[in-house]
Amino acid sequence: MSFFPGQDPAPGDRQSCDALERVIVPRTTDLGDFEVRRALPSAQRRMVGPFVFLDEMGPAEFRAGKGVDVRPHPHIGLATVTYLFDGEITHRDSLGTFVAIRPGEVNWMTAGRGIVHSERTAPERRVNGDTLHGLQCWVALPADKEEIDPSFFHRNAEDLPLVSDNGFTARVVAGQAFGARSPVVTASDTVFADVVMEAGTMIPLDPDYEERAIYIVDGEIEIAGDRFTGPRLLVFRPGDRIAVRAVTASHIAILGGAALEGPRHIWWNFVSSRKERIEQAKEDWKAARFDIVPGDEAEFIPLPER
Repeated sequence: MSFFPGQDPAPGDRQSCDALERVIVPRTTDLGDFEVRRALPSAQRRMVGPFVFLDEMGPAEFRAGKGVDVRPHPHIGLATVTYLFDGEITHRDSLGTFVAIRPGEVNWMTAGRGIVHSERTAPERRVNGDTLHGLQCWVALPADKEEIDPSFFHRNAEDLPLVSDNGFTARVVAGQAFGARSPVVTASDTVFADVVMEAGTMIPLDPDYEERAIYIVDGEIEIAGDRFTGPRLLVFRPGDRIAVRAVTASHIAILGGAALEGPRHIWWNFVSSRKERIEQAKEDWKAARFDIVPGDEAEFIPLPER
């Protein structure tokens, strides 16, 4: 997904829980056929662990003939993480990758020194209309790995650990959670889990990772007596063990990891610890020095004029 501008709405929840550092209300942008809610980056918080970008796509229902059409665009200095709850997206990139991602699977694309990709609804899924709902994140790379070679990995749903116990089900997409570890290789200490909870269920959020957050996709949860509904991003202070109770049937994502060694600059789809590297990426895209996407060469997203 490509970056869009937008204003942050004012947070609407109390923050009396001692463990809670910040409540972020995502800003919403209408992309025509579906809406995207962006929780990171925000004016209140730029990153959580290595996560510098968090979008919720949909839920959307496309009419016949419609779908997602994100034209080829470049990235540097990050890994894009796409995880769907519903629907399907076809991913192509300049490495020659051509793969469909479906619910419960993960696409982990490491841009490193530079990659180009597109995301579209396949023609056969447009015939009768389609659906889409999921998360897309950007995970910034450590400074000493920002210029590594680009790579792409896809993991099927059965490759990712699924933990079910006492009214909740958790798929561990990256890192370790609920006694299970994902096989996804990350450039730094990272956790990402998709959790569905029945009403009345309680789960722990242990202080295993330096920085942690919960994105509430749906439902209402309670933490230390305070209740929060989605969509919200709850960012927690380091070191506290937290209990999360589902007031209603709820769907949340847990994310975080080790803090990076310094801030990251973001301009359009470029992320770097160095401003001059972003300027170079701008010039490279404008001058067509990035690789093309095989099978999707006819279109591209121009460099924004801003």
